[in-house]
Amino acid sequence: MVRVTVTLNHGEVGRLLRTAFGEDVAALARRLAAQAGKGARVHLYTTDRQAASVSVPAYRQAKHGALTKAAAAVGLIMRGKL
Repeated sequence: MVRVTVTLNHGEVGRLLRTAFGEDVAALARRLAAQAGKGARVHLYTTDRQAASVSVPAYRQAKHGALTKAAAAVGLIMRGKL
């Protein structure tokens, strides 16, 4: 199954993610997944910082904008990579 993923480790917040904000990142990822609804998955991981990604089935993003709407609902701004 093809999935669309939002990764919460953008460079602008790198300083915060390298500190004690790992639990905040996890909590935000869980809120985003709950808002995105059916089929949303959270993946928590560590690189040089605490990070998280949230994914939904691609058809839900394409047809309903599930992650985009969920991100707006929790106060995040989505930007695509070109």
